Amino acid sequence: MHVKVLDERVVRRAKARDLDALVYAPHFTRWPDVVDRAEDFSDDDLLVVPGRELFTGDWRTRRHVLALDLERPVPDFLTLEGTMNELAAQDALVLVPHPGFLTVSLGREHLETYRDQVDAVEVYNPKHLPWDNSRARRIAADMGLPAFTSSYAHLRGTVGECWTTFEADLEEPADVLTAVREGVPRQVDHRRGPAHLLRRGAEFAHLGWENSWKKFDRVYLSGTEPTHPGHVAYDGRFDDVRVY
Repeated sequence: MHVKVLDERVVRRAKARDLDALVYAPHFTRWPDVVDRAEDFSDDDLLVVPGRELFTGDWRTRRHVLALDLERPVPDFLTLEGTMNELAAQDALVLVPHPGFLTVSLGREHLETYRDQVDAVEVYNPKHLPWDNSRARRIAADMGLPAFTSSYAHLRGTVGECWTTFEADLEEPADVLTAVREGVPRQVDHRRGPAHLLRRGAEFAHLGWENSWKKFDRVYLSGTEPTHPGHVAYDGRFDDVRVY
């Protein structure tokens, strides 16, 4: 339900792990590019569904929101309220990755605010420590929200470590969206054993590099990046809710 990397090796690994679909939702990549890449790597054996993990708020108040079924591009670095209002206007699917995790997630208070807009909550993530996954399960259960899991793979080797099985035939990307939107019954599962623990450790180690302020400041804040709200592609539409 959520990978960050997509190439031929990822596709081969997904098929070897008997996956039928991936949601490809990279950081800081414009929606048309995500859609094109998802289409390029889809075939009769593997659906690749486009998504966007949106980076809301500034560096200190950042919250991640996973959006599917967008009608038009949404930039990063908007207020959380501005992002959620735009997703509501587009009737987009809203998924909550890694709830309550560190400082990059929607917490219980945010979910209470946007309860009617959220379609599912991630209850297992390889980057989580055991108590993080327990907290995520409690949040989903307490709020009566459907669950999902994902590899959240930033590294190719993590693809297929976790999966969500829907009780439905998913033959087209639209079928995946419908299954999520309608709350189709599903089961979440993941691999176990020493190899899975090593995979989780590798992904967690990658988290430190991914969240480096130096990297972030150098790469994402100049205003010319494709998902910066100041980029010419957005034509000033989000100037009233941008934080950078």
